[in-house]
Amino acid sequence: MEENNKVTNVDMQGNVQNDMNQNNIAKNSDGRKKRRVYNYKNKKQNKNKRQEQNQAQKRVQKQDNKKSKIQNKNQNSRENINVQNDQKTQNKLKSKKSAQKQTKKPITKNKSIIDFHFKPSKLKIIALGGLDEIGKNITVFEYENEMILVDCGIEFPDDDMLGVDLVIPDFTYVVKNIDKVKGLFITHGHEDHIGSIPYLLKQVNIPIYGTKLTMKLIEHKLEEHKLLNKADLHVVEQGNVIDAGKMQVEFIRSSHSIPDSCMLAIHTPAGVVIHTGDYKVDYTPIDGQMMDLGRLAELGNQGVLALLADSTNSERKGFTMSEKSIGPLFDRLFEGCKKRIVVATFASNVHRVQQIVNSAVKYGRKIAISGRSMINMIEAARELNYIKCPDDIFIDIDLIKNYTDDQLVIITTGSQGETMSALTRMANGEHRKVTINSNDLVIISATPIPGNEKSVSKVIDQLMKIGAEVVYSALANVHVSGHACQEEQKLIMSLVKPKYFLPVHGEYRQLMAQRDTAIELGIPKENIFLTNNGKVIEMDEDKCEFAGAVQAGRVMVDGLGVGDVGNVVLRDRQHLSSDGLIVIVMSIDQGGTVVSGPDVISRGFVYVKESENLMEDVKSFIREEMYVMEERHVTDWSSIKSTLKDDVRDFIFSRTKRNPMILPILMEV
Repeated sequence: MEENNKVTNVDMQGNVQNDMNQNNIAKNSDGRKKRRVYNYKNKKQNKNKRQEQNQAQKRVQKQDNKKSKIQNKNQNSRENINVQNDQKTQNKLKSKKSAQKQTKKPITKNKSIIDFHFKPSKLKIIALGGLDEIGKNITVFEYENEMILVDCGIEFPDDDMLGVDLVIPDFTYVVKNIDKVKGLFITHGHEDHIGSIPYLLKQVNIPIYGTKLTMKLIEHKLEEHKLLNKADLHVVEQGNVIDAGKMQVEFIRSSHSIPDSCMLAIHTPAGVVIHTGDYKVDYTPIDGQMMDLGRLAELGNQGVLALLADSTNSERKGFTMSEKSIGPLFDRLFEGCKKRIVVATFASNVHRVQQIVNSAVKYGRKIAISGRSMINMIEAARELNYIKCPDDIFIDIDLIKNYTDDQLVIITTGSQGETMSALTRMANGEHRKVTINSNDLVIISATPIPGNEKSVSKVIDQLMKIGAEVVYSALANVHVSGHACQEEQKLIMSLVKPKYFLPVHGEYRQLMAQRDTAIELGIPKENIFLTNNGKVIEMDEDKCEFAGAVQAGRVMVDGLGVGDVGNVVLRDRQHLSSDGLIVIVMSIDQGGTVVSGPDVISRGFVYVKESENLMEDVKSFIREEMYVMEERHVTDWSSIKSTLKDDVRDFIFSRTKRNPMILPILMEV
């Protein structure tokens, strides 16, 4: 019994102990579970805290970014444009990545995808002048309901435009869309880029933007036309960006034969378009202001939609010589020369004038100026400190008699043989202040513009007949061009890397030559556009195409008349110049009977005193014709005039093989 009780006690104690152990195990397991839950909660709380901290940091960063954006508003516009371009490229990369991710993810059937990205409108480019011709440069850039103009030049008349002073573009499209125009932007101060501005401002008054020397020359023009007080002129610096609504225009420093020349980078929502204006790549410019090739490369790396490039010298291989290469030649011509030196060059070529001044100062000569345009240009350049020289180097042309020949240099206009230019009048002995003689050395520091070769040759011949020594481009390198040759054009294309290419500023063969250069550099043929004046080109990142045409053409200026000389008037002038005029004057009664006359007056047809028989025969023929019409009872004056014109023309042609203009004048008695 006792043993059994002991056993049962031991068992009971063992069971109790087991129960206690099991309870301890359960407690331990519950503790571990609680610790796990607690640790999980702690981890979750820590994770939430980290997320809150990250969000707080992001909010702080956003606030800092906003502050930095506000501070950066006062930085120059070029940096803003670069930031925008960088953001555009980042957005493009993000959109590409998101597009790639979307292609990888399966699309659920009931889920619609909405794209809120609006595609920019297309940019329109319209040349109203400057294509298939030399001069008259003007281009319209139009985006949505806004428009800007680049340059506004003149063209000199062709030989067959008798009596015409100059040719300007047709501004009809600009006048019709005046509410859209935000401004006129000028690349440089040559006549073929600024000459038409007074005629444009007479029709529409718009803001004009240009660099210092360019605006000074425009002011002179507007003052002549009494428009200066009304004009809205804005002087800009190279590197400035002008806000023109949805477009921004950046002035990029360029090189040309006139200071302050610029290329234009036109920033639009559709893309960046670069317009070169006239340019050359001069690594040693006279003023030390080299073309901003770095900025062009920067824009090229960011992406350029289109390039409009000068084509003037696109047929010439190699590089254009630097303007500085002319200086040593002038020194050689001046050194030891005992003659009076007369130098003819372009009035706008300030860098050339500076080198003439340098040689004159070096060899102790005074300088007189002849030609109104040359006087205006040098005055403007000296005022802006673009010509550096002693104050007493220039003298009035009336004082040249007070100096010996070896103490004088005369700088004059007329390097293109213009009829009324100072050099032409000197060669013809018609200049009131300067008389050319055998003790003159005449330097023509220019090459003839196509079409002016005959005029220049005549002037050279006349100067040589007088006995003057003449140095011109065929004898020495007295001139370098201000336009880029093929290798320079290749450099600009390579830096800019445009998607589309438009050759401008040149005749068709020159546009074609630059097209071939672009193809050689790898620009696809389908991305090169040879357009005409008035044709509309629409472009964006995806496509470039022709889209209709607008009114464009030539408007001829004759004296104070603008546009009143058309093709009909020109034909009459050509007719008169080649064959002359015959005027028939007579009086008739109401029945068509000749009462007095006819009188026959000839101008430019034959010399009347030596052709009296012919004149009498013409009168007899007219009387016979009038008698026949009287017999037929023809009394209508228009019928009588037209019949006389035709019959007299045939009669004169049968006798002389000439075709003069016939002008009948009938008076009723």
